[in-house]
Amino acid sequence: MTRLDQVLAAIDAANGADPAGEALLYGERMTAELARLVPAASEALQIAARGQHVERWLLPRGDYPAGKEGYLAWRREQGRRHGLRVAGMMAEAGYDLAAQDRVAAMLRKEGIKRDVEVQDLEDVICFTFLRWYFQPFAGKHEPDALLKIVEKTARKMSAAGRAGALVEFDLPEPFAAAFRD
Repeated sequence: MTRLDQVLAAIDAANGADPAGEALLYGERMTAELARLVPAASEALQIAARGQHVERWLLPRGDYPAGKEGYLAWRREQGRRHGLRVAGMMAEAGYDLAAQDRVAAMLRKEGIKRDVEVQDLEDVICFTFLRWYFQPFAGKHEPDALLKIVEKTARKMSAAGRAGALVEFDLPEPFAAAFRD
C-alpha cells in the first residue's frame, strides 16, 4: 500500500464513524469530482479533497452562534481541525512536515484565488455541492436566500469552474447568471 493509499484509507476509516453515514460518501464524491476535473492532481490535492470534511460531525454547527459571524467562525475552526487531523494521518503514513503543512493550508483555504491547487479544491467543492447537494439544499431555502448562496458559491469558483458549471448543470435563471463572467 502506498502512503497515499494509507492516508486515504485513514480518512475513510475516520469518516466511516459518522453517525449520519454521510462523511464517507462525501469524501468519495470529492475524490471522483477531483479525478474528473483535475486528472493530474498532486498527492497533496488528492488528500485535501478526500479529507475536506474529515470528522466534521464532531464539531456541530449548533455549537456556534447563529448568523454569519458564527457560521464563519465555525467554518474556520472546521478548516483548522481538518488540517490538523489530516496532517496527523499524513505523518503516520510517512509524509514530511512540508507536505502536511501544504495539505493543512489547502484545507484552511489559504490562498484561494491566488494558489492554483487551493482554487482547484474550491472548484471541486462547488461542483460536488452542485452535483449532489444543491437540489435537497434548495428545497430548504427561500428563493431570495438561495440566490444569494448560489452567488457566493459562484464567486468562490475560478472562471473556468464557473464556465464548466454552466455547461454541466441545468441552472435556471437567475442562478445561471451568477456563473457568467
